[in-house]
Amino acid sequence: MRARRATAVASVLVASLALAACSSSTSGAEVASTGGAGYPVTIDHALGTTTIDAQPTKVAAVNWANQDTALALDVMPVGFAEQAWGVEDGSGMLPWTKEKVEELGGEPVLFDETDGLDYEAVANTAPEVILAAYSGVAQEEYDTLTDIAPTVAYPDTAWGTTWRDQIKYNSEAMGMAGEGAALTEELETLLDEKTAEFPQIEGKTGAFMYAGTSEDSQIGFYTTLDPRAGYLEDLGLSVPESVATASEGSDAFYEDISTEHIDLLSDIDVIVVYGDQTLLDQWQADPLLSQIPAVANGSVVLLGSDGALAASASPSPLSIPWGVDEYVQLIADAADKVK
Repeated sequence: MRARRATAVASVLVASLALAACSSSTSGAEVASTGGAGYPVTIDHALGTTTIDAQPTKVAAVNWANQDTALALDVMPVGFAEQAWGVEDGSGMLPWTKEKVEELGGEPVLFDETDGLDYEAVANTAPEVILAAYSGVAQEEYDTLTDIAPTVAYPDTAWGTTWRDQIKYNSEAMGMAGEGAALTEELETLLDEKTAEFPQIEGKTGAFMYAGTSEDSQIGFYTTLDPRAGYLEDLGLSVPESVATASEGSDAFYEDISTEHIDLLSDIDVIVVYGDQTLLDQWQADPLLSQIPAVANGSVVLLGSDGALAASASPSPLSIPWGVDEYVQLIADAADKVK
């Protein structure tokens, strides 16, 4: 992968099935079993069809953020993926995840996925379901995981799962569809309340881009398939025509554009990017990138290159309430600079 795409993956490294919500949540290490009413259940996803025969009592999660659905519903996973990018204290957990784990008093196993999925570690936790709704799990990896326990993968495309579908698929896998729907509604209300505080965002377009210079001959942005781009809509920004057009029919979470055609990005009012003021200074000094109105105006949200705020831009049911105040304020500040 090119360096910019590696950064994109690092940051991630995105119809109701009518399942019965037949359990209540628990602060212990397992989902509370209530006798299996409504089972077995079947969940269709991009990598196959998963059948869960009984209420799972032990939940594991792989890749990015899937454990946050369980934790947000007060279910402590037996294990989930250790995180490095965005983690500032060496705990292997992003702050919103760590806070919830400590609140529930659990000691989950952290799977080291530096060199890929650690099947042995996952198997050692003896899960009864594996959550992977937001992941990049390939078919072969999925097949191996299903040898350990029923595994629910992403709805359509690797790394293309919205935070709403993270909750939907993962909660259904745990037999907690009703609780998941209520959590989604709660988060939507929170986002509506937060964006209502900043009317200057309304009517502005926004794109999540990644670093580049005219020396690279191209710059890129995340397509509407990517949950980071979708999250910008939740925060009040609309999709620029340039991004919408490039996203049509694409199964990629990012697209490059030649800097020779930089004028195509003139419809972007607010740019969100991983980086700091140094990056913006470079862009504003660049003979081509400086022609983008958002760059010239400084209407750019700088998330940093490696920290919790940057990680929170890939939304989960725990990261949204943790980071929304700062994120929406930064977007509002950028919107104020639009000319």
